[in-house]
Amino acid sequence: MALSNLEKVLYPATGFTKAELLHYYATTAEVLLPHLRDRPLSFLRYPDGPDGQLFFTKNVPPGTPEWVTTAEVPRSEGPARMVLVQDLASLMWAANLVTEFHTHQWVAVDPGEADRLVFDLDPGPPATVVHCCEVALWLRERLAADGFEAFAKTSGAKGLHLLAGVRGSSSERVSEYAKALAVEAERAMPKLVVHRMTRSLRPGKVFVDWSQNAARKTTAAPYTIRARAEPAVSTPVTWEEVERCRRADQLVFRAGDVGPRVQDHGDLLAPLFERRRAATLP
Repeated sequence: MALSNLEKVLYPATGFTKAELLHYYATTAEVLLPHLRDRPLSFLRYPDGPDGQLFFTKNVPPGTPEWVTTAEVPRSEGPARMVLVQDLASLMWAANLVTEFHTHQWVAVDPGEADRLVFDLDPGPPATVVHCCEVALWLRERLAADGFEAFAKTSGAKGLHLLAGVRGSSSERVSEYAKALAVEAERAMPKLVVHRMTRSLRPGKVFVDWSQNAARKTTAAPYTIRARAEPAVSTPVTWEEVERCRRADQLVFRAGDVGPRVQDHGDLLAPLFERRRAATLP
């Protein structure tokens, strides 16, 4: 497999090159791959860096090697074929396209059943990730009351993602449940939380985006580098880090930060793969 344009600077603000991006994905593959495996992928491609053209690729890209696994998946407009990144070789092929990795909350062999519940906590300025942490702690306790163990990661942008394992429910049912909790959070913290997507409602508040549980939607995968000004990573965090967060920069992790964190913590999201930890909806 040929890797191209290794000296190309993708992130001018830091001088981060394509070679460094590929090195990052190669060295984090052990923790990243389990979160990609068996999940149809959408790629947010940015071949000229985050300041260049950005475009989503959902169908199998032209020129995809025959040895890259693909799967037929249902869509409202008819079935489509999407990429599955199953191993290091296909990860490096996809990374060479310069991409963010986005996954569904279901696996290709059973698209009718969701196995993840997700909340995307998005702060509307002047709110920051510090305010997201306050909302995340409330949602953690509320989910626990229904038997769900929640895990947190940075979005790699401004906010936080909360994830929990779920079983025995369709994406539609999970979306209904997530919306109900978002509405409940807004009632509990009306000055801090909004559950509607309307932009005019969001300044100074945390938008609890429940909609990414829809079967057609995808969320930035754990450990993916984001197409932002700097090579920030969607990074799993401990609840202690969430509780202690007092400044936005405390929950910003770049590509070079992730390796040492994995050495110290392992994959903080690994419990999501334990079926016994998944809960059923009330």
